[in-house]
Amino acid sequence: MNRTTIMLPEELKRQAQERAMAAGISFGELVRRSLTITVSTPPPERTEDPLFADSSIYQGEAPADLSKNHDQYLYSDAQVDR
Repeated sequence: MNRTTIMLPEELKRQAQERAMAAGISFGELVRRSLTITVSTPPPERTEDPLFADSSIYQGEAPADLSKNHDQYLYSDAQVDR
């Protein structure tokens, strides 16, 4: 097995831990079973890039100069001159 780190909202993790406990299985086993069900079902037809569909990660239009000034956007609190 491979160790994997994921980010979960607190409430979702709490609910999943409670579900696992009620089922008498570990949190990891619940995640494995859930993923097995998910990956064994055909995916819906994709109409949008998954990055842009994830509102927890992507929150609107990207600046036109993002590629050129990505370090400033990632590592600086200062506004980038456009």
